[in-house]
Amino acid sequence: MLGACAPGGNPQSPADAAAAASDAGYVAGDGTFATWAPAQRAEPVSLVGTTYAGDELDLADWRGDVVVVNFWDAACPPCRAEAPDLKDVYTDYTTRGVKMLGINPRDDGGTAQAFERTFEVPYPSLHDQEARGVAAFEGLVPLQAMPSTVVLDRQGRVAARILGQVDPTILRGLIDDTLAEEV
Repeated sequence: MLGACAPGGNPQSPADAAAAASDAGYVAGDGTFATWAPAQRAEPVSLVGTTYAGDELDLADWRGDVVVVNFWDAACPPCRAEAPDLKDVYTDYTTRGVKMLGINPRDDGGTAQAFERTFEVPYPSLHDQEARGVAAFEGLVPLQAMPSTVVLDRQGRVAARILGQVDPTILRGLIDDTLAEEV
């Protein structure tokens, strides 16, 4: 199993991570990651939103699957750099019970859809101008760290988080670990 330590060398619970993120004011999106054991995980993430295609999406409908959630915006260079890797992860894992969702809290519809076309993004993204997605992951995904990626377990709880551009090998390891967990 992959593991990571929070600043100070100790794994943090989601509640501790929330407190640290809110105290820091800025969190570097440097690719660091953290994982939480099943017993340390908070309640399932609750989020309903509208995709750029105009469809309503409720994360609760994806319970039973591992879900990868990626926060991005079109002007973010690391978001652009990681888009092909995320597309490959989606292609490789979609038949294994893994869903992917993008959340864009910054761009208007036209800008976001142009990004999705340019990078051939195969999974939906929520148009999050009302910041529901940001609020649903409050304390775990600081808006200042774009991109950020979260892996949800089959119950919809945060199992892992990457701040900054994903390393596809690390993301695949986090997904594999979460898929291997007992339900």
